[in-house]
Amino acid sequence: MTEPVDPALARGQSVLAQQPFSVLLGAELSVFAPGQAEIRLPIRQELRQQHGFVHGGVLAYLADNALTYAGGSSLSGQIVTAEMKINYTRPAIGELLIARASVVSAGRTQAVARCDVFVVAGGVEKLCAAAQGKIAASPAPNDPKE
Repeated sequence: MTEPVDPALARGQSVLAQQPFSVLLGAELSVFAPGQAEIRLPIRQELRQQHGFVHGGVLAYLADNALTYAGGSSLSGQIVTAEMKINYTRPAIGELLIARASVVSAGRTQAVARCDVFVVAGGVEKLCAAAQGKIAASPAPNDPKE
């Protein structure tokens, strides 16, 4: 028996599949619900830096995209990151990264969200980064109001 497909998750996965950089990295949207999102990324050798742990830019990408999905679930229009701050708490050494984001506050044109990025090693999750961002909705291109 197959599980029913969540339409919101399927729509979010379709958007992720249209992002060439996300496809290149191998990111997978595993949760997309009002006010929350989760993106998973298997760790490959190509994502590591010279010391053997995942490059900080990869962690920032995951946080940014998860924040945008979570915030965007509360907004309409073209969704972009307006601001983001990230703190790295430990080197990401393991098999999998998981970015979990949730909305802290949302208005009509912007939302504030936070994201924790975990590294999974031997089945155990450990926090490796924490981020917060402001997500903005802008009118579609060629919108007469703009």
